[in-house]
Amino acid sequence: MIKSMTGYGRGENQHESKSFTVEIRSVNHRFGEVVIRLPKYYIALEDRIRKLILGRVSRGRLDVFITVDDSGSENKSIRVDKGLAMAYYNALEELRETIGIEGKPSLIDISRFSDVIRLEEVQEDIEKLWPFFKTAVSDALGQLIDMRTTEGLRLREDLLKRVGRLEEYTSAIGERAPLVVNEYKEKLKTRINELLTDVEIDETRLIVETAVFADRSSITEELVRLRSHFKELRATMDMEESVGRKLDFLVQELNREFNTIGSKANDLEISSTVIKAKSEVEKIREQVQNIE
Repeated sequence: MIKSMTGYGRGENQHESKSFTVEIRSVNHRFGEVVIRLPKYYIALEDRIRKLILGRVSRGRLDVFITVDDSGSENKSIRVDKGLAMAYYNALEELRETIGIEGKPSLIDISRFSDVIRLEEVQEDIEKLWPFFKTAVSDALGQLIDMRTTEGLRLREDLLKRVGRLEEYTSAIGERAPLVVNEYKEKLKTRINELLTDVEIDETRLIVETAVFADRSSITEELVRLRSHFKELRATMDMEESVGRKLDFLVQELNREFNTIGSKANDLEISSTVIKAKSEVEKIREQVQNIE
């Protein structure tokens, strides 16, 4: 099944005083890349989050934003560095005596040094919190995949229409190809008559020249391969796994076959049809770049 590589998902979960919010945005990328931004206290969970996401998404760049809000105070503590406070006091006292200022350093003076009194987060049990992270990430991932699947259905519909047009162009080229040889034979015969009046045309020679032209300009194999590629494209779109790379390869093959037909055709009408077909192939290629 076709999935787009662009999408967005959001998930939330709650545990006691903590609320977890996860947002995932994905864009096109050749491979699967996950960039996670979360509070440093939970950095140990980064690898688990990445594996969880890559277990369900194979291609695209995914930016993951995780925030944790804590309305409680039980996980915070005040730390007083008594040794540092005493060192500051002694330094201030020494400075006071040196410059001759009266009065002793006060508690307020000492507390103004930010590293004496600090608010710290109490280290939490990561294993205990992981299930709540996992639920929020899974919910966001589910929304993301739903959006990518919905967009994938639109891409599939558009691609099928374009493949249908290519099949029409291919049929038109196939119908025109046999006429090119006959027209070449008649043009060659007319040209010889114009140059060599009153001279009998060597029919055997004419047949040989026509056969050489027919062999050189034959596009039968290219038409057969094109129809095979169309069939493979349709089948690939219905596969369950990631199909973006295979579709990209098939589009390259389509472009190759139409280029070959254009170089061998020696016919204005076929060349015109090839140009239209190549334009359609390019549009398909652009769409395939969005597919996982």
